[in-house]
Amino acid sequence: MRDIEFSTVQKERMVSKVKAYFDSELQQDIGSFEAEFLIDFFVREIGPYCYNRGLFDAQQLFNERAEELGYLLQELEQPEE
Repeated sequence: MRDIEFSTVQKERMVSKVKAYFDSELQQDIGSFEAEFLIDFFVREIGPYCYNRGLFDAQQLFNERAEELGYLLQELEQPEE
């Protein structure tokens, strides 16, 4: 699997969210460097679990839709004489 990469804007938003979380939930002020370091850790260590779950969910949805499509195609069949 390739490394998960984010744009600069996405990274800035994530850093902002982590800093806000630490402030509101833990009453701790952390810097941008620390927040980015924490994000990198979670992406590297926890990211694969989230990614794999997303793939699993997508596969389930795909299978459900493919099954529905199969039924729709059967309904289009014409009687043969």
